[in-house]
Amino acid sequence: MDRGVQIAIIICATILILGLVGTFMFYSLAPDSLKGKTITVDGNSIVKANPDLVKIYFNMETNASTSSEATSLNAKQVDEMITSLVKLGLERSQIQTQNFNVYEWTAWENNLNVHKGYKATHQIVVELKENQFSLSGDVIDAGTNAEAMISYINFELSNEKENEYKALAYKQASQDSRVKAEAIAEGLGMEIKDVVSVSVSQFNYSPWPIYARGGDVMMAEASNAKVATTNLQPGEQEISGDVSVVYRIG
Repeated sequence: MDRGVQIAIIICATILILGLVGTFMFYSLAPDSLKGKTITVDGNSIVKANPDLVKIYFNMETNASTSSEATSLNAKQVDEMITSLVKLGLERSQIQTQNFNVYEWTAWENNLNVHKGYKATHQIVVELKENQFSLSGDVIDAGTNAEAMISYINFELSNEKENEYKALAYKQASQDSRVKAEAIAEGLGMEIKDVVSVSVSQFNYSPWPIYARGGDVMMAEASNAKVATTNLQPGEQEISGDVSVVYRIG
């Protein structure tokens, strides 16, 4: 065979191979719309959850002429409260500091910002397990006896329970999406081929309030909080989960 013809055949074969490779790469990297038809379907679920914690949020505030004195007074009151709570049978891990701050205390007088001293604030949350709900009144007393103010009280989920309900909510939302997608595909005379992508929205869980502070009179607030926590019965609460799935159909 003539050498020139051989070279021409090799060049043509090379071009053909490159063309096939290019076509394959294009198909692999092409947007879904160029590969086939897709549908996007949202899946939703509502799960019934039983809260397994009650959390009581306290705020302890002390004023003094110096920052160190305000801090010392605050620490003394916090220690008194913690000692009382431990005597009730609570573990130290159930009493947590959320925030501590010391800052200059001022007041607006005669069009001037007047220095009054220093203020120390300590935000504490006390966590009660299911078998300790009956202690809520005693916990409130321990806080108010140490001159702490009650900010709010919530039913909440432990990390273990939250993860358990989250998994269930997303599983049911995914199943809901699949059912909807199959119905749509069948209505179009097609069927589900595979899943292209999945996006998950934020798990919709937030604490369920029992009580929120509404004034500045500490003893009145404590009394109201104790009434609110009498015979705590959390009952079932709703948690939602949502997913969005892109299916390829054909």
